[in-house]
Amino acid sequence: MTIREALTWASSFLKERNLEQPVAEWLLRHYYQANRAKLLMILDDPMEADLVTRFKQELDRHAQGEPVQHIIGYEEFYGRRFIVNEHVLIPRPETEELVVAVTELKQKLFQKEKIKLVDIGTGSGAISITLALEDDSIDVQAVDISTEALEVAKRNANELTANVTFIHGDLLTPLLEAGVKVEAVVSNPPYIPLSDAQNLAVHVREHEPHLALFGGEDGLDLYRRFMEKLPGVMKEKGFVAFEVGVGQAEVVREMLASAFPQATTEIKVDINGKERMVFAYGNMR
Repeated sequence: MTIREALTWASSFLKERNLEQPVAEWLLRHYYQANRAKLLMILDDPMEADLVTRFKQELDRHAQGEPVQHIIGYEEFYGRRFIVNEHVLIPRPETEELVVAVTELKQKLFQKEKIKLVDIGTGSGAISITLALEDDSIDVQAVDISTEALEVAKRNANELTANVTFIHGDLLTPLLEAGVKVEAVVSNPPYIPLSDAQNLAVHVREHEPHLALFGGEDGLDLYRRFMEKLPGVMKEKGFVAFEVGVGQAEVVREMLASAFPQATTEIKVDINGKERMVFAYGNMR
């Protein structure tokens, strides 16, 4: 069987089960450590029998509900490879847009000035590590309540040689206890309403950590908790950047406007036109 024939077979296998077709290509690129261009160049090469067997077995695991990222052990985010497992949320492409928006806001408010930023609920470390690598004028700290998630984030930081300080704790509590104030807070908190649990794909519902997915009955519990504590950790000038779920942006913007009456609040849409990011910036007192 050639790689092309294996890919054709896998496409049919996935289509019959209403699964995403690119999964087959991701597995093959992983096996051959090839980008898409290289894979296209070797499509007519023969595929070793044991690799064909592995390919079929791992496609079957995916069909049973296991995310392909857990099978291969990583996900690409912002052009870098992040280790992922069942203890962390798999980074989504939309979150790359949050990183872009944060770097732009930092530049707008502070230019090359050094600032302290904390990423709350860091998970795999995708946001915190990327920000540290993209802008060395940002002193990045990252907090998570899950010790298992922090271990994954630390491994990613080591692999990518990123300078991030990781802290175990619940939301902003470690900063408040230490009396630390920062210019920037960024978070992609759990925001899926519990009532939506059964509507999630099995790959998400049964294989990603519920601690990182669900934000209470309406999905807004974590944002409410943030608003109580945020004023206590913000310096006079700075910004807060949140990722939010569909239909939550205006409510979260109003929460931020109430917590920071002097600040400018703003909603931004993602590449799909969904209101996905909410910001408060400027005068935070």
